[in-house]
Amino acid sequence: MKKTILILATLAAAPAFAADTNWGKGADDAAFKAMVHSSFREVGMATLARLDQDATQAFCSDPKHADDKDAAKMRAKIEAENMASIKWPSDGKFLGDWKAGEKVAQSGRGLTSTDKPGQVNGGNCYNCHQISPKEISYGTIGPSLLHYGKLRPNNEETIKYTWGRIFNAKAYNACSNMPRGGHMGIITEQQIKDLMALLLDPQSPVNQ
Repeated sequence: MKKTILILATLAAAPAFAADTNWGKGADDAAFKAMVHSSFREVGMATLARLDQDATQAFCSDPKHADDKDAAKMRAKIEAENMASIKWPSDGKFLGDWKAGEKVAQSGRGLTSTDKPGQVNGGNCYNCHQISPKEISYGTIGPSLLHYGKLRPNNEETIKYTWGRIFNAKAYNACSNMPRGGHMGIITEQQIKDLMALLLDPQSPVNQ
């Protein structure tokens, strides 16, 4: 009997104990911030500056914000701010060379501790997407892009949407897993043009 009472008392106290703990504090907690910053050191191009979050990153660091109804207005605000940041091609030309685009998509180099200043960054697109039919090694975090242009109308809306997604995916989904390639300066305008051609050029293997 004593053993049963002890178990029941322990179970009854568990929720109260959990509610009173400091567990679960995140990026807005001073102790948590101090722990994170003390756990990293600068190595080459991997500097501590990347620990500093902008408004979009801070908001999306809470996983609830990705689809919580109460956060819908803030998501819309963040998407609008990111949409306003999109820079369209300076010469008005959206498509480059799909062959160069394939190289950008294949390359995962750039901004790591082993990279050198001035080294050309890659887009690392295959890490999350299926793209060219000949490449069998690809990730599935993002949707397949095989036949991307073939499955979509060849119009201004498709072209601008695709450019915007590559430049700053958070403009369309505040907490998207996709990096803000153009917005964060990871890839250049020309590289975006080449990726655009890889996805939309009828001659690209993606659309064969």
